[in-house]
Amino acid sequence: MIEAGDLKTGVTLKLDNNLYRVTKSLYNKPGRGKASMNTTLMDIRTGHTIQRVFGVEERLDNIFVEAEKVQYLYGDGMHLHFMNPDSYEQYEAGVELFGDDTHYLTENLELELRLYEGLAIDYKLPTTVILKIGESDVQIAGDTSGKVMKKAKTETGLELSVPLFVNVGDAVTVDTRDGSYTGRG
Repeated sequence: MIEAGDLKTGVTLKLDNNLYRVTKSLYNKPGRGKASMNTTLMDIRTGHTIQRVFGVEERLDNIFVEAEKVQYLYGDGMHLHFMNPDSYEQYEAGVELFGDDTHYLTENLELELRLYEGLAIDYKLPTTVILKIGESDVQIAGDTSGKVMKKAKTETGLELSVPLFVNVGDAVTVDTRDGSYTGRG
C-alpha cells in the first residue's frame, strides 16, 4: 500500500482491477480544505489515460514490479518481442506501451523491461542509441556560419535534425530523452 501523497511518475497502481502507471502527478494544497494529488494515469493494457484526484492520505494498492534486462528482437505491427539474454525467456509488449519510442528500437538493443506477473508494463530505454540515416535532405551550399542543420529520417522512422555532413547510410547517436542528434555513431 502507498499513500496518494507519495505518488510519483512511474509508480504502478492497481485500481478497479486494472493496472495503471502514473504519468503525471501534481500536489495541490488549497488555502482551506484538504490537500490532494492530481494525477494522470495510463491504463497499461489499453494505453488510454485518465485524470484522477486522490486525497493525500488515501491508501492505494501499488504493485511490485520486476525489472529485467532484455534485448529487442522484432516487432510484428501489433506486438514488440523481447528476450532475456541470460535465461532466453521471451516477452511481448503491445506497440501502444512504447508509443513513439518504438523509433529507438533496433535489433538486439538492450533495455530494461518492467514486468508484473510476466506481463510487460513499463520500460526504460538507454540514454542514447545508434541509428542509421535512411533519408535526408540534400546538402545546400550557402550560409554555413553557426550550427547549420538539415532534416533527416532514420531507418526506424525517427525524424530529427542533423548537421550538413551527415549522409544517408551514416550511423548517428540519438538521445532517447528528446530525440536529438548527439554525434556520429
